[in-house]
Amino acid sequence: MARQQQTQFVCQSCGAAFSKWNGKCEACGSWNTLVEETIESTPGGLGKTKKQTTSQLDFVSLNDPTDPPERIVMGVEELDRVFGGGLVPASATLIGGDPGIGKSTLLLQVAARLARNGQDVVYVSGEEAAAQIQERAERLKISTSPVKLATETDLRTILSALKKTKPDFVVIDSIQTLWSDSIEAAPGSVSQVRACAQELVRFAKKSGCALVIVGHVTKEGQIAGPRVVEHMVDTVFYFEGERGHQFRILRAVKNRFGPTDEIGIFEMHQYGLSPASEPSALFLSTENESAGGAAVFAAMEGSRPVLAEVQALIGSSAIGTPRRSVVGWDNNRLAMIIAVLEARCGIQIGPRDIYLTVAGGYRVSEPAGDLAAAAALLSSLADSPLPEKSVFFGEIALSGSIRPVARMEARLKEAERLGFKHAYGPEGPKTQFKDLTYKPFNRLGDLVDLLQIGVDDE
Repeated sequence: MARQQQTQFVCQSCGAAFSKWNGKCEACGSWNTLVEETIESTPGGLGKTKKQTTSQLDFVSLNDPTDPPERIVMGVEELDRVFGGGLVPASATLIGGDPGIGKSTLLLQVAARLARNGQDVVYVSGEEAAAQIQERAERLKISTSPVKLATETDLRTILSALKKTKPDFVVIDSIQTLWSDSIEAAPGSVSQVRACAQELVRFAKKSGCALVIVGHVTKEGQIAGPRVVEHMVDTVFYFEGERGHQFRILRAVKNRFGPTDEIGIFEMHQYGLSPASEPSALFLSTENESAGGAAVFAAMEGSRPVLAEVQALIGSSAIGTPRRSVVGWDNNRLAMIIAVLEARCGIQIGPRDIYLTVAGGYRVSEPAGDLAAAAALLSSLADSPLPEKSVFFGEIALSGSIRPVARMEARLKEAERLGFKHAYGPEGPKTQFKDLTYKPFNRLGDLVDLLQIGVDDE
């Protein structure tokens, strides 16, 4: 019986399907994201069914000895760190990031390095012409690398060529530009992205090649397309950074072959991206420390300590509603710190305008940065600098106490290595340091006493 074509409305944000168009997706709440797509069906459900097979599953025991996967070491310390030691054959990786952040540049450099090391590398682009990629390779001084370059968007053609060449490493840039003739939908739609990603991942698992897929991101910073794509692949990375700064961060959010809390830090220069020479000091300001409102935070990114400068400015409000401007920090945590300062320490700063930022475009996501933010706020309020060469870390509880955080000794050792003389944080570390003095705080009031700020000083 002949098939009939039907249509449904699919949300391009979450992938939910509906029988009729709505202005708002009932599944995710997004507006104007429903797009009509064609589906094929057989009337009455009388279509052909696949013949049942009698194949059996092969079960293994959990304690059976297995060898760890043999990794392909790329030779770039920052990349190998994020991947968990190198590329794993027969794995699929998804990398997302803002437009122009450097995704294609980084992957082209990785492809060139692997090709020079003897790997069979294929780079497929659906966004740029071959001449554009060759011009970029010439600028990056990697044009002599034996990388097989192709520009194509037809998935069937790409898979046919990959099955013949059998490469070791494949880059697809990007998944939103591919289309499959088995689905009647525009490239970049939810159905096309899901189908193309599934076919590519299946090819990587069967052929044993290491696959890297580039994905576009939405205005909220999430990878565009259905969320199921992130479940299909083995690793998911986000390439982050600010256009006004020279550094870029490759952050792992999913990794089946390594840790998910590691980052790789790169510096952008005229010859592309290179690993940062001193990552832990990259986010420190070089300005004069005599002004108040700046505190250095000893952060942790996976197993790596990173020092970042938190800057605050408190001023009188010209309107009835005070302004809150936060960059690189959680606005809700700032509101909590202000509430604790007022309720537990008697420091009234709520009616004032407050500006808080993290130098260098770094983003603080762990609660250990509470004490550094409070120190920056109090220093700005008193218009007095903090003790010279000092770092802060610790989580502030609603009771005003300072809670311990993870990896405190690693934070202190990194601060000592970079020449800091004083450190303030919660109770815990007992390690003796040669050139660093550690003073623990039990409550937030101890920090107020350190800066000699009274209730009437606001």
